[in-house]
Amino acid sequence: MEHVAPATLSTHDHARQAGGSNTFPMMIITLLFFMWGLITSLNDVLIPHLKSIYTLTYVQAMLVQFCFFGAYFIVSLPAGMLIKRLGYQRGAVAGLVVAATGCAMFYPASMGGYALFLLALFVLAGGITILQVSANPYVAALGAPATASSRLTLTQAFNSLGTAIAPALGGFLILSEGVPAVANVVKTKAEEAATVQGPYLVLAATLLAIAILFALVRLPKIVDAEEAGAYTLDKKVTSHRHLVLGAIGIFLYVGGEVSIGSFLINFLGESNIAGMSHGAAANYVSFYWLGAMIGRFIGFGVMRYVSPGKALAFNSAASIALLLTAIFSHGPVAMWAVIAVGLFNSIMFPTIFSMALYKLGPLTSQGSGILCMAIVGGALVPFAQGLLADTIGLQLSFFVPAACYTFILYYGLKYAGMYSDR
Repeated sequence: MEHVAPATLSTHDHARQAGGSNTFPMMIITLLFFMWGLITSLNDVLIPHLKSIYTLTYVQAMLVQFCFFGAYFIVSLPAGMLIKRLGYQRGAVAGLVVAATGCAMFYPASMGGYALFLLALFVLAGGITILQVSANPYVAALGAPATASSRLTLTQAFNSLGTAIAPALGGFLILSEGVPAVANVVKTKAEEAATVQGPYLVLAATLLAIAILFALVRLPKIVDAEEAGAYTLDKKVTSHRHLVLGAIGIFLYVGGEVSIGSFLINFLGESNIAGMSHGAAANYVSFYWLGAMIGRFIGFGVMRYVSPGKALAFNSAASIALLLTAIFSHGPVAMWAVIAVGLFNSIMFPTIFSMALYKLGPLTSQGSGILCMAIVGGALVPFAQGLLADTIGLQLSFFVPAACYTFILYYGLKYAGMYSDR
């Protein structure tokens, strides 16, 4: 298996780091986190929109997330090879161009049916995967290893800003209820599908503009710690139990978080919950992701003093309690319980990611590749919840993400003492 080599700064850039000159590079990388948060969260609007247009079951509608997050599993290895060949900065430019191509494909997809939408989503997610593989190690390299969780949490906070803005914006631009002037106009299936054209063409143009910026700006050079050329997966990497369990944690966390966001608009539309229209419910999905952004800013400070494992365990337990509340109650209590899970989701991804890579040394790149592949949980876990929603009902289907957080609780408690030597 070939993947991204461990990210380290060049000797010159280590000197720059000592002088505290990594602020601008962090700003540039943070912009990437914002953009892929915005794009990923738009799926929460696309799912109910396409489900309604093409009269899909919940399982069929979850093909959106299957194609999007399935790209992480399929593209992660080629992305690693690409970045090894081009370097981190040029790799990021390539990822932006691929993502822009995927966005542009939404224009013909709106005239060609559901299958073309799925293809466009796969291409778009392929570009995002290249960015993800390159940016996470970059952030980890721009400072001390002991504070990697804190830096990743900060960049993820801006990722959450993108995810918070996207549902409300998408609800206004894409969902028919979002545009008052045409709210009472009966649209054909093709006209409803065409509402995605404008927003995604704007995204394509924006991604291309950022790609040009990345091609021109000077960033610290990150060099590979391993010799150039192909190498195979070292069996030693899977002997690190905290990495293996961390990969399972990433799989379940991403799956749980994506599942909740994917079903939230339909959940708020249930008569015993809030009875909202899709356009109105999209605004509350923004609150779900806004909670994650707020929590990441809080976590950025808290985890400088509190063990990441303990913080992870606490947030997991809170998420489980909130989901059980949503399952066994109704009305505003159930509605706000699900939305509040976003606040406690906040630190989970960056914390699990950095804990899983702790002290892997020269195996860090392969560990990073395994963790990025584990993001495929966002493709499979929503499928499981969709199957449950089609059979026993939408509300009870939230047992699926609750079960995901149970394992994350275990992981946090098991490694609560990690970083004790920092």
